Amino acid sequence: MKLSGGLFLLFFFIFLTAKSQYDPSKIFVTDLYQYKGDNIRSASGKPSSGYWQNEADYTVKASFNVENMLLKGDVTIDYSNNSPDQLDALWLQMDQNTEKTESRGNKLQNPNSKPDSSKGFDISKIRLLKDGKWNEVPFIVDGTRMQIRLKNSVQPKEKIQLAIDYSYTLQPESGGWRSGYMDSEDGKIFEFSYWYPRMCVYDDYYGWNTLPFIGSGEMYLDYGTIDYQITVPADQVVVGAGDLINEKNILNSKTLQRLEQARNSDKTVFIRTKDELNKPVTKSVNGTVTWHFRMENTRDVAWAMSSGYVWDAAKINLPDGKTALAQSVYPVTSTKNKRAWARSTEMLKFSVENFSTKWFKYPYPVATCVAGSVGGMEFPSLAFNYWDVEPYDMFLLASHEIGHTWYPMIVGSDERRHPFMDEGFNTFIDIYAHDDFNGGEFAPKRDGEYAPGGGNPAHEIVKVIEDTKNGPTLMTPTDDQDHKYVHPLAYFKSAFGLVLLREVILGHDKFDYSFRQYTKEWAYKHPKPEDFFRSIDNSSGEDLTWFWNGWFYHNWQLDQAVTKMEYTEGKEANGATITVTNNQQMVMPILVSVEESNGKKHTFTVPVEIWKFGKDASFHVNTTSKITHIVLDAENQLPDMDRSNNEWKG
Repeated sequence: MKLSGGLFLLFFFIFLTAKSQYDPSKIFVTDLYQYKGDNIRSASGKPSSGYWQNEADYTVKASFNVENMLLKGDVTIDYSNNSPDQLDALWLQMDQNTEKTESRGNKLQNPNSKPDSSKGFDISKIRLLKDGKWNEVPFIVDGTRMQIRLKNSVQPKEKIQLAIDYSYTLQPESGGWRSGYMDSEDGKIFEFSYWYPRMCVYDDYYGWNTLPFIGSGEMYLDYGTIDYQITVPADQVVVGAGDLINEKNILNSKTLQRLEQARNSDKTVFIRTKDELNKPVTKSVNGTVTWHFRMENTRDVAWAMSSGYVWDAAKINLPDGKTALAQSVYPVTSTKNKRAWARSTEMLKFSVENFSTKWFKYPYPVATCVAGSVGGMEFPSLAFNYWDVEPYDMFLLASHEIGHTWYPMIVGSDERRHPFMDEGFNTFIDIYAHDDFNGGEFAPKRDGEYAPGGGNPAHEIVKVIEDTKNGPTLMTPTDDQDHKYVHPLAYFKSAFGLVLLREVILGHDKFDYSFRQYTKEWAYKHPKPEDFFRSIDNSSGEDLTWFWNGWFYHNWQLDQAVTKMEYTEGKEANGATITVTNNQQMVMPILVSVEESNGKKHTFTVPVEIWKFGKDASFHVNTTSKITHIVLDAENQLPDMDRSNNEWKG
């Protein structure tokens, strides 16, 4: 049937109206969760009595040649199969291979490029210890993954050892821009991450987690103890994740004395000053020195070095009276022309103390900020931060990157599949750290066009919601998104969602208790999104499935409008009924402010369940005189897309 112009417009209008019509059944879903709980993951959101995860302990011995940039190492992996399954093959992450032309990320850009053997890992030999015997085993490298096909399966509860001899040449931007080197006035700066082969996770959700490293999605790793030794020239200052366990053997007396002073000082203490850059911190003046680090209960380690590092440190005060050490290393140029690295340790110390008090006690002996070419990259207890920053960005980096020690390094979520569980959660705790630091010196938090601000960020998230309405959702893996969506969604929308829960939906007491419980329950374990959602539901005592559904699984918008006010029985003294209409599919509690002509003001919240009954919500207000003004969300806490309909004036 051919429609006339008028009929076509009418049909189109009816179609649009029907499409945008609010439907309670879409957001208030009875059975949102896909699993019902079992002996591995409880329906309450906790690890259950049968929860298991495998363990990988690493012993790494490596040396680095500053002339040809070659790192040579051997790593022994003690792998415990705690799963109920026999493993017929082993999979390892080879993320340094992202530099190879045959990696998946490069093939997406240039699929017929020629192989380049000068980049990525060179594996010379792999041996397997099983039943008391070492045997060399064949292996297959596929981009950023390596598979070892076993003749004899690894049985449940069995432990094995792998020994791998490897090397690679450090590139200026190496390992997907997570490491590399740069020149500074007083000596090159070298940063090392993804620097040894690491076991892929075998878990109860996917079995082997073998998503290739493409560049955006980061780490998902098992926990264990990592013991590593780095042999480098004697003039280098080396910092690494974990504890330097041979400091008394390699550091000179002045360095040791200053470190001890810093461990007992709330003020920043110089371990090596700018005037001492021509003097090594080690006992040895020539040749090489082996720095020996050890870190327990960790997913990974990274390290850095330079002959031109200034080194300072201070004491971290933890909630139970224990202490840790905050330290920073940086070139002299990082303190010139308003550059703020001289305050790095002050900011690092504060951040660790703040997060420890609010959410979960810092478990490691040292926290480290490293200045270099990497613009901001996190590892357990250690962060690579850009060398050239002014004060605001210095605090943003110091706080955000070390904050990742909590999410996802302690609470070990899968960064490749669920970026909101690390970037969003970490951005959320940053918001309050910005408010708290030095009387709000750098508050509210702002790190981009979309960044949520402390306490009242709703107007900034509206653009995110508008820009992403036809894009991916928060449940979309990073590598499955156009890069333009990653920051708006993973960082800002997810962080603002937690702000909404804390400031509007649950309140501080319920939210803080619930978020701490989740963090404690899943520390050093592998939670999935539903574990988080269920954990918050159960700890708060609220059914928040409507919120998870609308905010995380969908990109629905919110638009509440005051559409009617009627006095009861037509008399001002009897109070009034106010009607609010939900013009979009997202729901939120109704935050109402009412003013009367007699000067009285009423501020109250209508529970979100009122939207279960349709798009029009009507409720009574106990007023006794003429109503002069009604405002929805007077403090701009909700992401309302159209505020022009939030007011009624009498």
